[in-house]
Amino acid sequence: MNRYIKKFADIVNIREHVDYHTADNSIRNNIAFRGPNVIILACAIVIASVGLNVNSIPVIIGAMLISPVMGPILGLGLGLGTEDNNLLKDSLKNFAIMVSISILASSLFFFLSPLTLENPSELLARTNPTIYDVLIALFGGFAGILETSRKEKGTVISGVAIATALMPPLCTVGYGISRLNFVYIGGALYLFLINTIFIALATFLAVKFFKFPVIEIADEKHNRMKKGWYAVLLIVIIVPSIWTAFNVVKENNFKIHAAQLVHKNKNMGKSFIYDHTTNYSRKNSTIDIFVAGEMLSNEAKENLYRDAEDYGFLRNQIIIHEDATIVREELSEAEILKGIYEHTDRQIKVLNDSIVKLNARLEAYDAKEIDVQSIAQELFAVHPSITNISITRGSTVDAETSTESEQIIAFISCGEHINNALHDQIERWMKVRLKTENVLVIEAK
Repeated sequence: MNRYIKKFADIVNIREHVDYHTADNSIRNNIAFRGPNVIILACAIVIASVGLNVNSIPVIIGAMLISPVMGPILGLGLGLGTEDNNLLKDSLKNFAIMVSISILASSLFFFLSPLTLENPSELLARTNPTIYDVLIALFGGFAGILETSRKEKGTVISGVAIATALMPPLCTVGYGISRLNFVYIGGALYLFLINTIFIALATFLAVKFFKFPVIEIADEKHNRMKKGWYAVLLIVIIVPSIWTAFNVVKENNFKIHAAQLVHKNKNMGKSFIYDHTTNYSRKNSTIDIFVAGEMLSNEAKENLYRDAEDYGFLRNQIIIHEDATIVREELSEAEILKGIYEHTDRQIKVLNDSIVKLNARLEAYDAKEIDVQSIAQELFAVHPSITNISITRGSTVDAETSTESEQIIAFISCGEHINNALHDQIERWMKVRLKTENVLVIEAK
């Protein structure tokens, strides 16, 4: 058994792979925010802000890879672990510069950005930190300091930058400032504080475990006081995140049970649930259920309430909406016959009204009927050369006013060609005879 334990200890032993001097120099060189680091930080902040503004996860990830914000935080952990007060002060100063530049750049961006999302999910995700964010920061910090300390470098730091997500919370603070939304500001700052403290804590523990050389040795009493303050700070930071995680789990379970309740009661006879929404709050959570089909009977509602109680819901938490339902009533034979008679009477009345209107139009048409026989005889007597005449009614539409008017067209055949003078004479005669100006005479070939 001891042999296996020793073998396992050899496998997980990491002290042989640690290069103290390289790690120390690397952390110290990445603390300062001057020159290129400031410009790179500002660029990363703007990129992250754009990603949050358009809900683009790849853009946010790219900003986290660019950002140099890990340097001062690792410096805090190293300074605490090696008792290097100068390094600690330098890290705190550069950390403050980093936070100030980030918040200023993101606030300016969101002040100027014309885009406001209806549901900024990526921004909202940075305002509700939980104990899970504590675990991510702690183990991300361990991975970060291990990568910085080991002799053979890999790509762990990139993953740590993405996992711990230091940039998005700072951008969300800027968004909250631009909108004067103190819930966003407080939640995002709390998440950033969690990430910062637990990355620094992981660095501090790793430095102690690797036994980095201590710069200034303090007395035992001073060490106990510092450890006490560290413990108090960690408790103050952790407790709210545990409470938030507890509420997140409760909300998630509430939504799961609501979905299960709806799925179980999807079809209820001639009624069905076509949608539902959950409204979770610590005081009074409700489920809105939207029903279509026939209106629910009292028995169906009672069955739904009983199933809700099985899932841990109270009756007053279930709100049923029946706006899309219909009511079916049992009708007597007399009521059915009465309805048929009333419907028939309405149909007969509509038909009679239509007949009256058609008769009126027919009478008006008959009144306008042209006596073609009389007109033809008169025209033949005046102009013996005319051999045939045909008169018809038509309509003309004005292109500019789109108004329609009646048009009378006369087709005349003659033994010889009708010249313009004869054409005009016949047309004037017909206008007088028919008492209308809308007459058109056409020579039939």
